[in-house]
Amino acid sequence: MLVIGISGHELDARERDWLQHDAVAGVILFTRNFASRQQAAELTAAIRAAAPRPQLVCVDQEGGRVQRFRDGYHPLPSLDGYGQLYSRDPKAALRLAKDHAWLMASEIRATGVDLSFAPVVDLGRGNLAIGNRAFHADPAIVAEFTRAYVAGMHEAGMAATLKHFPGHGSVLEDTHFDDAVDPRTFAVLEAEDLLPFRAGIAAGADAVMMAHVKYPAVAPEPAGYSPRWIKEILRRDMGFRGVVFSDDIGMAAAESVGGVKARIDVHLDAGCDVVLVCPPALVEDSLRAMATRPASDTLPVGSLMGRGTGGWDGLLADARYDEARGRVTAHPQGVS
Repeated sequence: MLVIGISGHELDARERDWLQHDAVAGVILFTRNFASRQQAAELTAAIRAAAPRPQLVCVDQEGGRVQRFRDGYHPLPSLDGYGQLYSRDPKAALRLAKDHAWLMASEIRATGVDLSFAPVVDLGRGNLAIGNRAFHADPAIVAEFTRAYVAGMHEAGMAATLKHFPGHGSVLEDTHFDDAVDPRTFAVLEAEDLLPFRAGIAAGADAVMMAHVKYPAVAPEPAGYSPRWIKEILRRDMGFRGVVFSDDIGMAAAESVGGVKARIDVHLDAGCDVVLVCPPALVEDSLRAMATRPASDTLPVGSLMGRGTGGWDGLLADARYDEARGRVTAHPQGVS
């Protein structure tokens, strides 16, 4: 199955046609798709109305520099500030991370969007793509934050997606633009980067997004299309039963396997349930690629649909909303 990107603030005729395809399970929205709170809600409703089956509508609303919806939404601090606070007051830091999760997820659900791909549980060890998106460098501390964040999202009626498995934080390269190779052994990865993922799975995380990083001491191919990482380590050894997403196949690190069809085939064959096709320019080739694959009778993203929302009127009337905004605003690290 595919989750696809669209080009603007409204669906055009070509995009409505895409939504008729049996392989399309949902749509991911970006800043290019956002003009206002009302417009985002209307676009989400239009996506659902245009498709013959339920669609998972997604966004990356992590906070800090990765917050696609801004005007009309609370400015969310980057996660590293909570890691800095942890050294002074661990309990307060964890409470604030849970507030952050609930606030983020509640606003997204009030808009009618099902899922924000969060939390980032990579270690904060200098990766160019992750940077201040990570809570902390210490795996045990990130594990604590992971449990708190998953709980906050669930309380808001949103599924949680752990990313980027098995850990993107300990290599320098940004996989949007470059290949990334992490030479560490599995024993080191298991003791460090995998610890937050284990914590998140135990806390009931509903999905995992794979990393476009190669770990040659474990498997020859990048994790996103590695049967060893997905079918053996994540599924069999770690017991994960939720949905597995690829990262965006439009990223440079995904191009090494070949064209669009090759990228889709290797990810799905390796065990990904859903492939992210974020650039609209790649969608038509992706749909053609799916035509040669067996049709699926099940919708793997059904478990990720948002649960319960009273819309913005209901959220604005909720006392917890004002309380959460006040606490997050008072956080001394601010927004970065």
